[in-house]
Amino acid sequence: MAEPLVLAEKLEGGVGLLRLNRPKVLNALNVDLMKELAERVQEMERDPEVGCLVLTGNGRAFAAGADIQEMAGKSPVDMELSEPFASWETIYRCKKPIIAAVHGYALGGGLELAMMCDIIVAAEDAQLGQPEIKLGVIPGAGGTQRLPRAVGKSAAMEMVLTGEAISAERALQLGLVSQVTAPEVLLEEALRLARSIAEKPPVAVRMAKEAILSAYETTLAEGLRWERRAFYFLFASQDQKEGMAAFLERRPPQFKGR
Repeated sequence: MAEPLVLAEKLEGGVGLLRLNRPKVLNALNVDLMKELAERVQEMERDPEVGCLVLTGNGRAFAAGADIQEMAGKSPVDMELSEPFASWETIYRCKKPIIAAVHGYALGGGLELAMMCDIIVAAEDAQLGQPEIKLGVIPGAGGTQRLPRAVGKSAAMEMVLTGEAISAERALQLGLVSQVTAPEVLLEEALRLARSIAEKPPVAVRMAKEAILSAYETTLAEGLRWERRAFYFLFASQDQKEGMAAFLERRPPQFKGR
């Protein structure tokens, strides 16, 4: 049997670990890999024992970009009919938080995949960029939309129009990643962060993720209305009652995801 394109593992502490598994081609993102990744994400999303996901690469890179060999000869009609980004949308719609643990190259589609995640933790050796302009195209999986929201117009223009990658430290300064670690502790730190999230009340985590994402997709006024409705809604949950009771009684809460 062919080796899986995505290695999936359920770890203690409510964490699901997913590894892109095409190390010989630096985890280049072809259609089959993305389809398999979407399936594994959906499985983790349905699993009540998983509270947070970690996505990383296998080998020397997170993902060096899309599989150019697969798409080089395509026509516009081929691209439209094949819907190559359908699997990407499935991943983006995941209700549970996803942390991208990025090492080595995260270029083109690799960076776009990382930006679809909710938190990016980067190793010191990470190189992040959108080099599509060097191939005669532009980012097509959200790079021109998510990157400006993360780093601002000017830095996004520089990255997309030159195609040059930036270092992990520069990405941290721009707000593209949340923290930078030594390569040898990258996964350990991402898993620690994931466990911290997974132990929180699941319904509140889900609503918090949706509320933050709404900040990118709506006006401030509409986002505030969404936040307030979500805040009120959580007072119907058992976890809200337990969390506040535990605080008042000065004991650790026991969340049930209800």
